Amino acid sequence: MAFSGKRFLVTTAVLALLVSGSPATAAPGPGWVGTWAAAPSSAVPGSDQGYANHSMRNIVHTSIGGSQARVRLSNAFGTAPVLFGRVTLALAAGPDTPAAVPGSMRVLTFGGATSVTAPAGADLVSDPVALTVPADGDLLVTTFTPEPSGPVTHHSMAMQHSYFSRDGDHAAAESGAAFTEQTGSWHYVSAVDVRGTAARGSVVALGDSITDGWNAGMNTNLRWPDQLADRLNSRFGVLNAGISGNRVLLDGGPLGVNAQSRLDRDVLAAAGVRTVIVFQGINDILQEPRQRDARKIIEGLKQIAQRANARGLRVLGGTIAPIKGIWGFTEELDAPRQEVNRFLRNNPYFDGLVDFDAALRDGPDPLRMAPAYDSGDHLHPNAAGFRAMAAAVPLSAL
Repeated sequence: MAFSGKRFLVTTAVLALLVSGSPATAAPGPGWVGTWAAAPSSAVPGSDQGYANHSMRNIVHTSIGGSQARVRLSNAFGTAPVLFGRVTLALAAGPDTPAAVPGSMRVLTFGGATSVTAPAGADLVSDPVALTVPADGDLLVTTFTPEPSGPVTHHSMAMQHSYFSRDGDHAAAESGAAFTEQTGSWHYVSAVDVRGTAARGSVVALGDSITDGWNAGMNTNLRWPDQLADRLNSRFGVLNAGISGNRVLLDGGPLGVNAQSRLDRDVLAAAGVRTVIVFQGINDILQEPRQRDARKIIEGLKQIAQRANARGLRVLGGTIAPIKGIWGFTEELDAPRQEVNRFLRNNPYFDGLVDFDAALRDGPDPLRMAPAYDSGDHLHPNAAGFRAMAAAVPLSAL
């Protein structure tokens, strides 16, 4: 799903069609569906005074298209209000660029106002804006914060370059010339929703670094949720709620609050969500203090399933992938993983199974990830492994 060499073969004429809608002519769609999301993971270290006079241009990749859009901003980890002096949305002009397609820039409003203050810990949703959003394309979400604030909420590991400027309000600039610095995180923005789409709803992937896309490659959009979106071909939006290092049971500081605590914000509040794929537990086993009692992880997974079911969502449980070969591996260390997987394969708490373990394991040595899928650390798959994971999701279960 990358722009770079894979599918960004969009001509100027096509780009003109994408931005041809205007606020006066855009027709309202049937309802809001998420096209992109990133779970806020923590506050940026050392950002206690906020990003005064900064313009942050986030590059985000869509799963589905639509005729209208809205943006969600997050001050989840802020300890003080943050003033957004201007927020904009535009189509990216090309691969890995802060430049916008001419004519696509939209200034967002919040309750009709072009500036808005997010209280500490709060999220904000913009008013709708008319923009023909493409499926499998890049958008630019830019925030200008004119004043000091508290710590800056971000998604730390984006596997995507974004850009920023420290010298004033460039949020509405179509040119990327002012955005001379680069970051590997998404700042403030946590979701983009579309309306006027044929998609039937959204699928949320709740996970850790494997879902977050570690080792998928920068700016490639080859995380397994991205490749699942390829398979779905706009039938559902796919939203990535992975946070690197995240656990089911314990908070991890910069690695995010535990999955049970963030479920409401990162999953249940997602626009149009119908199905949740839960793929977590390995960090509970591997991180200190290590959780050797699989029953506690299982109880946490049950809670996630029950709470999502109570909201009318389907929940699929993902088995934990093989880890043999990582530093310090023993069969005793691996035992809780296998116990969690046995539970997931034989339980009434989930509406279906995604057997990531079976999809990734090596035939001759099933405790190990197949070499063709291993990024080299024996824990995270490579792009081919992410493709195998996406292929393991039973589309009929969604």
